[in-house]
Amino acid sequence: MHLPGADTVLIRHGDVNTKSNTVKRYMEDCLAENLTALLADRSIPGEVERRWNRPLIHTDEEHVEAATATAADAFGVVSASAVRTVDTAKGEICAALTEAAEACYDGGSFAVDARRADKTLPYTSEDLAREGGTAIWDAVEDEFEPEVDLDDPDLTFGVEVREDFAFIYLEKVPGPGGLPLGAQEPVIALISGGIDSPVAAYEMMRRGSPIVPVYVDLGAYGGIDHEVRAMETVRTLSRYAPNFDMQVYTVPGGETVDLLVETMEQGRMLSLRRFFYRTAEHLASRVDAHGIVTGEAVGQKSSQTLQNLGVTSRVTRLPIHRPLLTWDKADIVAKAREIDTFTQSTINAGCNRVAPDRAETNARLEPLLEYEPDDLFERAEEAARQSELVEP
Repeated sequence: MHLPGADTVLIRHGDVNTKSNTVKRYMEDCLAENLTALLADRSIPGEVERRWNRPLIHTDEEHVEAATATAADAFGVVSASAVRTVDTAKGEICAALTEAAEACYDGGSFAVDARRADKTLPYTSEDLAREGGTAIWDAVEDEFEPEVDLDDPDLTFGVEVREDFAFIYLEKVPGPGGLPLGAQEPVIALISGGIDSPVAAYEMMRRGSPIVPVYVDLGAYGGIDHEVRAMETVRTLSRYAPNFDMQVYTVPGGETVDLLVETMEQGRMLSLRRFFYRTAEHLASRVDAHGIVTGEAVGQKSSQTLQNLGVTSRVTRLPIHRPLLTWDKADIVAKAREIDTFTQSTINAGCNRVAPDRAETNARLEPLLEYEPDDLFERAEEAARQSELVEP
């Protein structure tokens, strides 16, 4: 719900505010570019104004809710509100609150959340909240008996006063938070087609890192349906980043998987992951990526015990980022539903069918190397060389 006359979106960011002025300016520029791209991709009219601390989207009342929802999808945004813009004079603000109450307040409890950034104004935030609340009360008391509830109101009238304008709104649409995409270096994202890896990729994007998606074709242990699922999740992720290249590197891995199944029982899954990571390392050097992101979580699978994670991580010089490391599965599923990758991911990951009957949960590197194919790393290098870049 938005106020009548609202034609602007007020955007709030969080971690960006903790940076030095130079870094903050760079990140706000990244955010503005990303917002512009998202609006264009969704055919929503709007012009982004790069303001210190509070970027704005200028649109029209017909599209203000769509523009607000779009802004709330942008990484780095903590919340967004459809606002009506008025003068900073207290009388103008109270008059606007009177109109807002007459149009939108029809019962239940209310509160006024007033914030004043410009400390030179001749009133405090408390003054504004008190007098604004009185204006709202007076506007509706002939229709019904209003009720003030400062702790859990049914309707909150928000007022944010900046140096040159005051913004009035009725709701804050939560955003993903984090940092604007592009504020950090890119990483290789291993996308398996399961539930976890797209969520992990999203979380790295939320912290500002563009992803280079990589899908390893597992041959008979994967299949076209499995690949399609992975591609669909990347396509969904790309909607959050229309101004970034999200083509997928598909890597041939079927022959290596067959070899591991034929020659290894103990530690097979760990060697497969080591193959993945070394392949990703070769691709990272090609695209100037600075790390690898996976959907692993401590103890979720036998290959993801702390001991096994330590063994697999030693195969690469790149950092392996595991943003879901301490997440419960239920939380990962909830996030997948929230970002709309769950439906595409509900197929058993191919690597699950590679798993041996007896799982290794406490591996040591030296014994593993005795059973692992001697040419595993050469296979990884060749697989990276034969990878193909495809549209998701």
